[in-house]
Amino acid sequence: MECYTIDARLLQKMFLAGAKNLEVKKNWINELNVFPVPDGDTGTNMTLTIMSAAGEVARLGEPTIDDLAKAVASGSLRGARGNSGVILSQLFRGFTKAIRDHEELDTVLIAEATTKAVETAYKAVMKPKEGTILTVAKALSDEAVRIAEETTEIGAFLTAVIKRGNEALANTPELLPVLKEAGVVDSGGQGLMVVLEGALDAFNGKEIDLTFEIPQTEVKVPARGEISTDDIKFGYCTEFIILLDKPFPESEEMEFKSFLTSIGDSLVLVAMDDIVKVHVHTNHPGQAFERALTYGQLTRMKIDNMREEHRETLFRMSEKKATEEKKEPAPRKKYGFISVTIGSGMSEIFKGLGVDYLIEGGQTMNPSTDDMLKAIEAVHAEHVFILPNNKNVILAASQAKELTTDCQVYVVPTKTVPQGISAMLSCSAERAPEDNFADMEAAISTVKTGEITYAVRDTTIDGYPIKKGDLMGIGDEGILAVGADVRTVALEMLGKMVDDESGLVSIYNGADFGEEETEELTAAVEEAFPDVDVEANFGGQPIYYCILSVE
Repeated sequence: MECYTIDARLLQKMFLAGAKNLEVKKNWINELNVFPVPDGDTGTNMTLTIMSAAGEVARLGEPTIDDLAKAVASGSLRGARGNSGVILSQLFRGFTKAIRDHEELDTVLIAEATTKAVETAYKAVMKPKEGTILTVAKALSDEAVRIAEETTEIGAFLTAVIKRGNEALANTPELLPVLKEAGVVDSGGQGLMVVLEGALDAFNGKEIDLTFEIPQTEVKVPARGEISTDDIKFGYCTEFIILLDKPFPESEEMEFKSFLTSIGDSLVLVAMDDIVKVHVHTNHPGQAFERALTYGQLTRMKIDNMREEHRETLFRMSEKKATEEKKEPAPRKKYGFISVTIGSGMSEIFKGLGVDYLIEGGQTMNPSTDDMLKAIEAVHAEHVFILPNNKNVILAASQAKELTTDCQVYVVPTKTVPQGISAMLSCSAERAPEDNFADMEAAISTVKTGEITYAVRDTTIDGYPIKKGDLMGIGDEGILAVGADVRTVALEMLGKMVDDESGLVSIYNGADFGEEETEELTAAVEEAFPDVDVEANFGGQPIYYCILSVE
């Protein structure tokens, strides 16, 4: 049966079906990783990103297009992980901006929304690279625009657009030689196509299991006593961020502040570019949300019942009266440091260097934008430095920076753990934040990193034929060595990293590389490179037998 529009109920089903298809096929997408390492994570990152949105979408009983747009944009934005996940969240963000004011979608509107999606995603990436998910998304959008006017039947339109996307995906190896050499298509682009194909299945009426394991928030009710909370005039601490859909002139800002003051107190409102962060104490959080929605989409919504918190505090400290319980917030310290880390040893090293908040992740599990936002809030500092320590985490950290308005965030572009360690060593509490950031950037430019792990499939990369089970030495730009044992691979790799300017080689042994093996490797490195200092540290990282750095 021909169909010319998509309503909210069908769109909800299509989005959930796309998310489910990605969830089912995530391991297959992980295996498309160019490097045959055991931590391929594109499928996992994209799945966790879309599932964050699917949880909110699935909870909508009788949704409107506007409801769906808000749920998809805010959920994916907070849950975005890894480069592919962040780009996917930005595609969703752009698409939903274009559709939110409509009751139904036709081919022309879908084409306009795909154009906005691509524009938004390209802006989020500092150096867009062709042959990636961005290339596939642009091909989809171009085809949608081309045929929107002449193909008004939704089924035929979507089928043609997806066909063009798959053609662009198949061509990605021609645009990125590393894909061609490895014999794979771009994994992020494949993930996007899996989402769209799942959505098309739902549109065509295919029966799909749309059940999701969505975590429920546990509500803990404190023990109650004969305690009065009458002194709390406004009972709900309400916080949220507005992602502006239109200009927010000073006159509207003052009008919004006036409204919030009329329904509460303790107002803090910070407007910057296309983001507004709001904190207010009120008895009517819904009214604050409703007014805010007239300016744009909401994210990071949080409501705390201050009366319940007050009772709990008083119960624990019953010797104090209610009027004595209210405390001024602790002052922010000057500097706060957040580091993404892998392994217990690495965590201890960062703690010793003064890092305030550690996020477990990196190679084996990329943290989300929301993880970063929580860390920024927890360190409670005027100037917060984030060390991603992985090239696939930098975008999520940058997205968290954009969503933060109450402190200054610096994302130090560390791509490896040794770079993060070097950056921390170059930082001083006595210097200005801008000087520290410049020094940290300069420090990481002097660090070369090599990582040793095993191959999970046969392939050829950088001219090296690799068999499943081989050990690989992976440098900053690609494969540096392939062999059968850690010592051989480490020495060959270091031979390409150490030069006349090198003064120090650091060895960080992983969880599966013992102390005795590390001592033997250290001795071998000292013998092979007598002109540099060699030090060994316990890293405890999984999957990677050793991480080595040269400075």
